[in-house]
Amino acid sequence: MKIVIADDLPASAVALLASVPGWTVDARSGRPRSALLAAVADADALVVRSATKVDRELLSAGARLRAVARAGTGVDNVDLDEASRRGIVVMNTPGANSVSVAEHTFALLLAVSRAVAAGDAAMKQERWEKKALTGAELRGKVLGIVGLGRIGQEVARRARAFDMKIVGHDPYLPTHVATDLGVSLVNLDALCECADYITLHLPSTDATRGLFDGARFARCKRGVRLINTARGELIDEAALADAIESGQVAGAGLDVFRVEPLADWRLAKSPRVVATPHIAASTTEAQELVGIEVAESLRDFLAEGVVRNAVNFPSVSPEEFKRLTPFLDLGERLGALLAQLAPTPVNTVGLRYYGQLGEGSTDLVASAVLTGVLRPALSEGVSLVNARQLAAERGLELVETRSSRPRAYTRLVSVKLHAGSGERWAEGTVPEHGQPRLVLLDGIEVDAPLEGTLIVIGNDDQPGVIGEVGTILGSHGVNIATFALGRDVHGAVGIVGVDRRQGGDAVTGAVLAELRRARGVRSVQLVRLPEARQAARLTPEEDAR
Repeated sequence: MKIVIADDLPASAVALLASVPGWTVDARSGRPRSALLAAVADADALVVRSATKVDRELLSAGARLRAVARAGTGVDNVDLDEASRRGIVVMNTPGANSVSVAEHTFALLLAVSRAVAAGDAAMKQERWEKKALTGAELRGKVLGIVGLGRIGQEVARRARAFDMKIVGHDPYLPTHVATDLGVSLVNLDALCECADYITLHLPSTDATRGLFDGARFARCKRGVRLINTARGELIDEAALADAIESGQVAGAGLDVFRVEPLADWRLAKSPRVVATPHIAASTTEAQELVGIEVAESLRDFLAEGVVRNAVNFPSVSPEEFKRLTPFLDLGERLGALLAQLAPTPVNTVGLRYYGQLGEGSTDLVASAVLTGVLRPALSEGVSLVNARQLAAERGLELVETRSSRPRAYTRLVSVKLHAGSGERWAEGTVPEHGQPRLVLLDGIEVDAPLEGTLIVIGNDDQPGVIGEVGTILGSHGVNIATFALGRDVHGAVGIVGVDRRQGGDAVTGAVLAELRRARGVRSVQLVRLPEARQAARLTPEEDAR
């Protein structure tokens, strides 16, 4: 067994892997690309941090690779699609650096409140500027935490020790978990309006990139202070600089930026910004813990086949995964559909399997549904392997049942998301040699493809609604690819599929707003569904069979 370690790891982590009899560990950081390509040619596993880019070229060179282990949380430097296609498990170390990042968040909170950086700079220039550097206490202030995953929860625990009032925004955190943390859950607008400090702990996704822009800062309480130790893409940096200069934002503590190292130093040089070079996770303790955790996960996988902290691949045989792929697609898309339709926060996911699908193991199908439910908030870090763990950490309950009651379909999945303020319910199936289809939404029968960008319209069952919807979309240049209508005594639901060539960007806020004003329309929601899951790649021996 050969393991290539391409970036720096603690000596203890290298020693743990090297101690396994018969294993060879090639640990050299900073080697030329050509040397790394040659080294992985006969390697069984590759260990990296953030410096090494694990792209298609590197994965292709590793013909024997079974695993890529990322010593850290983010896997932006790993081509997950290519790794999945090749049957390579990608592991990371989620949570190993949570305490370090939470502590750095508070270091920045205190620094921007007490003029620590400015005071230190003045002292080093032999200037005593006591009167000019009056600060503010954290005690009694409102801290708004945007994103209450592992790190956000660690921040909340520390904020209580500072006697801060804590509000949080996380659509996927149940109320009872927030209550245990001492956090009042509110929507993002309400958080911005009341918070004296806002700290960001979100992944970078289509929904979160540029979340804090000029319009968002204008809705914030004047004099707010902003902390970001998550992802630079969350903030429109020019808008933040403008807000600081106008006084709308009193100051900021930033550890991450859109472009690193910096190309534009405007924010970092601002006297009201405390900036650090992406070091929130850079503590001796965190680096040691990350190294040991990734080494242990890799050892357990290579030696015993135990998969922990994988982000891209389930622990099943390629044949089983290939058989289940259509229903994993169905489950993930049903989960994603309802996650974008349901009220928040969701506290329970109910699953029911009908017919042939309920006769075998459904563990992976349930994980696929949870992946669809969680991924809009947690990005690509959610997978079949870790979806249940992430759901459990957020207090999201999964209830699975099976039914032998005859239905119109031989294999049917029913998914219901429960929230404190309501629920949404969808059922779907996969026809033989076909694609996932929605067959019921909130009790109304409808037959629609579950793919691409959908506009879900609830309306009164009256003449003229469909025509007006088509006219509005046409006037905005939105081409309809598919249209399905379902009706019952309570009303109707329309599912509009947008032409793939246009993509979801064609459906702007103005389009949705006009649709909502149409006669007879009760609700309009935009849904973006994930792409089809690729089947597992068979080994050469399996291909031969």
